[in-house]
Amino acid sequence: MATASRVLLVEDHAILREGLRALLANEPDLKVIGEAANGREALLQATETKPNLVLMDLSMPGTNGTEAIQDIKKRHPVVKVLVLTIHKTEEYIRASLRAGADGYILKDDSHIELLVAIRSILNGKTYLSPAICQNVVTEYLGNNSLNRTPASWETLTRREREVIKLIAEGSRNREIATYLSLSEKTVEKHRSNLMKKLNVHSASQLTAYAINNGLAH
Repeated sequence: MATASRVLLVEDHAILREGLRALLANEPDLKVIGEAANGREALLQATETKPNLVLMDLSMPGTNGTEAIQDIKKRHPVVKVLVLTIHKTEEYIRASLRAGADGYILKDDSHIELLVAIRSILNGKTYLSPAICQNVVTEYLGNNSLNRTPASWETLTRREREVIKLIAEGSRNREIATYLSLSEKTVEKHRSNLMKKLNVHSASQLTAYAINNGLAH
């Protein structure tokens, strides 16, 4: 009997992780070997459990899914990553694939579609949800996307994205500094740069921007 493929679940909602674990438990060729609730935990779990595939949400506290994909792929390039998300717009698809994702499927898709996606990726293929609008995929793959003006959130550095997420989640400068191992002065500088880049003038506006653009939830 062939060895079951090892799957790591990365999702910040416990009830969804439980549902995914129960679903995959019925598949003899798949085995859930770990769970994580955020990007940092995902990297630690990927290192400790050595999965064949990571099933990754995008919107999570702290380090988000896109950043976690980059970290996992950098340290464990052979590990496959399948994004499982509510986001179906072109910018999320593009950001995920650029980060190194091997596939992209929606939480609106059926469990059959999820299993097809998992097995396709484990077999070395790239998988995109059929529910994703064809013109979105075409725009990503076509030359027009190369000449596209980046959205404002795409101009943010990785550290700025981490800071804006934490601000949106209600963290104070001191808490952000501790979480990211920075000085409070550096956090203040990042906050100032964010406001200039995004043309906002308060923490509440930063929070609204982060939520509207999927950088926090």
